[in-house]
Amino acid sequence: MSDLLARHDVLLADLDGTLYRGPAVVPGAVEAVRGAVQRGVRTVYVTNNASRRPAAVAEHLEELGFPAGPEDVVASSQAAAALLAEQLPAGARVLVVGTEALVAEVTAQGLQVTARAEDADAVVQGHNPDTGWRQLAEATVAVRGGALWVACNVDPTLPTERGPMPGNGAMVGVVRLATGREPQVAGKPGPALLREAARRTGAQRPLMVGDRLDTDIEGGRAAGMPTLLVLTGVSDAAELLAAPPALRPDYVGADLESLTAPADGLAPGPRPGWDVRAEGSGVLVLSGDGSDAVDALRALCAAHWAAGGGPAQVAADGPAARDALRRLGLDAPGAGSATVASSGPAPGSSPMPDTSDTSDDGTSDDTAGAHR
Repeated sequence: MSDLLARHDVLLADLDGTLYRGPAVVPGAVEAVRGAVQRGVRTVYVTNNASRRPAAVAEHLEELGFPAGPEDVVASSQAAAALLAEQLPAGARVLVVGTEALVAEVTAQGLQVTARAEDADAVVQGHNPDTGWRQLAEATVAVRGGALWVACNVDPTLPTERGPMPGNGAMVGVVRLATGREPQVAGKPGPALLREAARRTGAQRPLMVGDRLDTDIEGGRAAGMPTLLVLTGVSDAAELLAAPPALRPDYVGADLESLTAPADGLAPGPRPGWDVRAEGSGVLVLSGDGSDAVDALRALCAAHWAAGGGPAQVAADGPAARDALRRLGLDAPGAGSATVASSGPAPGSSPMPDTSDTSDDGTSDDTAGAHR
């Protein structure tokens, strides 16, 4: 049985939450990426960040230990500039709301940059902490006048040391509210960024790898690519279980080390050592004597999705099942019933399950779940 890596020629890897968390590398991530390179599978780093040039992103990745050059990074600024070039003639004038990194990508496509709405054939928006009312007002006038409008991403917030702050999506929302128009979106969860990454690398069998259902997985599915969700960042077991069809990954792994696990065993489905039975609408009971908590999650997802998905109540039958749900963050000790809902992660949150193999804690409560 082949491992997951053997099925693909290029990995499209998300950054924060997948390769690193803040200043710290996710354990095993560097080794996984280097191991893929040794087997001839290239890793391309895809990011919604439009404020830095690919060379700066690559330099940071190299400092963390990842093999990376500027040609291995594809940013939403590049995808946005490519979208503009596909729809505008050479020399067309673009009003750029963003950093010099975005300006450089626009001019690299043979387009001109203007600061006047009246001269603009198009508007492109990317994050810039210095963006103010005047820039947004100029963009509003241009968009209202019929200019092509492209957003690098619509992420509502971005993480900072002081907590979530307004992201590019918040700035895009200002222009949307003032004009009543919708932009074309280059970054995840739209398909343009990932398709641009595949085009630049000549990938024939790409795999999108990420930690967020609502950007990485949804984007991969929109681009028609297989997807791997790793449980090292934002999206957790509760969110995955309640995910709608457009956000369901093809594979689920604890971390990037799952790239060398048998591919079929990573897909949601029945798993050895675990049994899931449905008792009424949305009620799932996990039983068995398995030791792999993520395997239990794969079995739960398969059973719940086959029954229609949506909110669920999850319960454990036996100590092994109880321990697995605890390690997945799905336990609610003392509750008569527990609900897994599809509200998604709180902005800026980074929940991670404990998928290490630990023994049962001896508690007698057999009901488990997560309130989301």
